[in-house]
Amino acid sequence: MAQQGVQLDHEQFCCSICLDLLKDPVTVPCGHSYCRTCIEGFWNQDDQRGRFSCPQCRQTFIPRPVLKRNTMLAEVVESLKKTGLQAAPPDHCYAGPGDVACDFCTGRRLKAVKTCLQCLVSYCDTHLQPHYQSPAFKRHQLVQASGELQENICSRHNEVRKLFCRTDQQCICSLCSVEEHKGHDTTSAAAERAERQKELDTSQQNIQQRIQEKEKDVKGLHQEVESIKHRADRAVEDSDTIFTELISSMERRRSVVRQLIRDQQERQVSRAEELRRRAEQEVTELRRRHAELEQLSLTEDHIRFLQRYTSSLSTTSESTHPHVSSHDRPLRHFEDVTVAVSKMRDRLEDILTEEGTNISEAVNRVDVSLRDMSTPKTRPEFLQYSRPITLDPNTANHILSLSEGNRKVTRMNTRQSHPDHPERFTYWEQVLSREALSGCWYSEVESSGRCDIAVSHKDISRTGSGVECVFGYNDKSWSLKCTEQGYTFRHRCIVTPIPGRVSSRVGVYLDHSAGTLSFYGVSDDTMTVLHTVHTTFTHNLHVGFYLSGSGSTAELLYELN
Repeated sequence: MAQQGVQLDHEQFCCSICLDLLKDPVTVPCGHSYCRTCIEGFWNQDDQRGRFSCPQCRQTFIPRPVLKRNTMLAEVVESLKKTGLQAAPPDHCYAGPGDVACDFCTGRRLKAVKTCLQCLVSYCDTHLQPHYQSPAFKRHQLVQASGELQENICSRHNEVRKLFCRTDQQCICSLCSVEEHKGHDTTSAAAERAERQKELDTSQQNIQQRIQEKEKDVKGLHQEVESIKHRADRAVEDSDTIFTELISSMERRRSVVRQLIRDQQERQVSRAEELRRRAEQEVTELRRRHAELEQLSLTEDHIRFLQRYTSSLSTTSESTHPHVSSHDRPLRHFEDVTVAVSKMRDRLEDILTEEGTNISEAVNRVDVSLRDMSTPKTRPEFLQYSRPITLDPNTANHILSLSEGNRKVTRMNTRQSHPDHPERFTYWEQVLSREALSGCWYSEVESSGRCDIAVSHKDISRTGSGVECVFGYNDKSWSLKCTEQGYTFRHRCIVTPIPGRVSSRVGVYLDHSAGTLSFYGVSDDTMTVLHTVHTTFTHNLHVGFYLSGSGSTAELLYELN
């Protein structure tokens, strides 16, 4: 129980910022005490605002208080340290799953705050103090606590890797540099890091610039989406109105034609009915006269017959009503109406078909502006997609030599001493990039002699002399052959001559998701399209070179101007 009381007393002497025993304790005007370095670091963050507060009670002080050492508290803390009873750290200071533990702690280990790359040991804040206080550790490099220290040890020589082999693009120890990497282009890891850091900084700046520009594009595209929706809705409304008017016009026209037919029907029926009535009257009259004549023919008295015959002839005359033939029926004329309406229908269908095609083409042209927005137009716009790419020494044919940080390849006259590697091109003078291309990517290539610039699947065949290994002669690669005489493009053994002026610098642009690959002739800031491929890329792509002439070179440019 007494031990627990001491533990509680010790916790009263812990700094609320670092949660450790007070070091060089100072007291602020509100009465709370802190390590001098802790409170000064805390206030340095607020120095620009000119207002300084207590981390515990938040009381504000203006101006910045002058800190004075709390002598009594310092003596008490020193006494506690001499007793060997340190304040127990809070639970969150101990290493848990996923944390890097201090290699010097015993029992329950604290979290490591730093890792020494020279000692290859991780330290908690307490065990780290000698590195800050002793001159012997002045040259040691401390980094954020890491649990992957074994990666810094050479598995062959059990030494720290402090060098970088540019020839093979890997970290090595000092013994590696005089054995399997003897004669290679080596430098210190720090120097290579500095070089790569410059490239990284440049890449970050370019990416940040691209982010800003893409954010503008996103904003513009958002507005474009709203505009498209609004205009599409307006077009639908206008189209519905026009078609409704057209349908109404057709309905009115149909009503007019129907009325015309019915009016004509009524007139012709009335005329026919009148003719029928007259014809019936004439038939009745003729039947009566026929009966009279029949009766006259039966008269036996000759004198009476002759007297009545003369009067009968005077009353029997030709009909004044016209004779109606079946060929003159009015209904025949309505067939002409049907033919006329059918002709109108056929003409309308032709017009609707023709205009429907025009309407479809007009609708399909709507997305052209969106495609144009995403495709770079000028060289500065292309350069936004430039990223550093290096050639993979493990793929370079034995006759090829890499230089300029593995960005340049030269075809030599003699075989180079490359170690055997399963990814190396064994017959053709070719090399692939180490990094895969993704998204939108652009780079420019400076070449001389006979050089093929290609993009290829990584799994292209490497062994043997078959065409399945040659860029452009299979379905896994696309190649632009550059010579002093001109350009030719190859894919699946199909050769396409490309007319145009020859330039020593060629730009390569890839939009992987859109399936676009373009080659450009570059002169100053002028870019001329040499060839464009539209396809669907199903694999990651790598840049490749094929140097078929002695002394030919190709270099990937990154810091373009």
